[in-house]
Formats: sequence, structure tokens, C-alpha cells
Amino acid sequence: QVPLVESGGGLVQAGGSLRLSCAASGRTFSGYAMGWFRHTAGKEREFVSSISWSDGSTNYADSVKGRFTISRDNAKRTVYLQMNSLKPEDTATYYCAARIGGTYYYASSYVYWGQGTQVTVSS
Repeated sequence: QVPLVESGGGLVQAGGSLRLSCAASGRTFSGYAMGWFRHTAGKEREFVSSISWSDGSTNYADSVKGRFTISRDNAKRTVYLQMNSLKPEDTATYYCAARIGGTYYYASSYVYWGQGTQVTVSS
């Protein structure tokens, strides 16, 4: 059973918006901080954003700060990534992940991962 399932990816023109969702099942949400990463072939997986469980504090990569917004609905066990003013360089497979402890920008801190959703931004 895959505990995290992403959705909302697609093809969008530069300047457009998309909202990614990540639905968690079972115990994979309560107490976990959540993060979004992205990966492009030939590059390392890149931290995008994270949100804590306790107080909802957020962190963003410099490349997306001011354009992306992470949020979570604990009642729905869902975390969102609102992506505005998209650029071609945002093209990647986006993954959500869950962690307890560790460092928010290290992929190795996350113990559960979704299958990914593709975002393609055309110029």
C-alpha cells in the first residue's frame, strides 16, 4: 500500500498555475511534517517546500519563494502545493514526502514518499 498519493500535475503555459495535492492514508500524516521535492532527469532530487505538523510553519527553496505556497488540511489528511507564475524550469516530477524529525531540506529525512506527479511548463 502506497501511503502517499499525489495528483494535480499536468501541462501548463509559463505564467500559469497548478495546485498539487498529496493524500495520505492510514497513520501516515498525524504527527508527520510534510514536504515537496522535485526531480528532473540528470539532476538530484531538489527540495521545494515543507510544512510542519505542530504549528504549520513553512519553508521554501529560494527558487520558488513567493510563487509557491504549501498548506495542509489535517482533517482531510492532505497537503497542497499551490504553484503560481510557473516557469519552464519548474518542469519536473513532483513528489510529496513525510518525515518525523530530521532536516526539512534533506530527502533522506523523509520516510514515506509518493509516486510523483509530472508538471510540465511550456514556454
